[in-house]
Amino acid sequence: MDVNKVDMFFAANKKFFPTARIPLIRDKLASLDDSRYAVISSVDLKDPTVMLLLAIFLGGLGVDRFMMNEIGMGILKLLTGGLCGILWIIDIVKISDKVKESNYAEIMMLM
Repeated sequence: MDVNKVDMFFAANKKFFPTARIPLIRDKLASLDDSRYAVISSVDLKDPTVMLLLAIFLGGLGVDRFMMNEIGMGILKLLTGGLCGILWIIDIVKISDKVKESNYAEIMMLM
């Protein structure tokens, strides 16, 4: 793939991935052909900031876990109030890293 396309992809999507994994993604993108760029750039990545806000304001109801496609944990948080607030606090601390890793896994499946 063209280096300019790779740079353009990271200019728009750098905040969606873990910082340590960016060189690996950059290398894989550079080795792909141009036809895969449209598929890769059309992936709907979750924004870590939006997920953090969801975890803060609606995390006690499990909305953040439902958005991360963790249905079982979402139901557990909904029924128990975030295990009396314990899971809610854990999710507030760890949700950004979890979202970035989820985005990384999703993009690597397509490469």
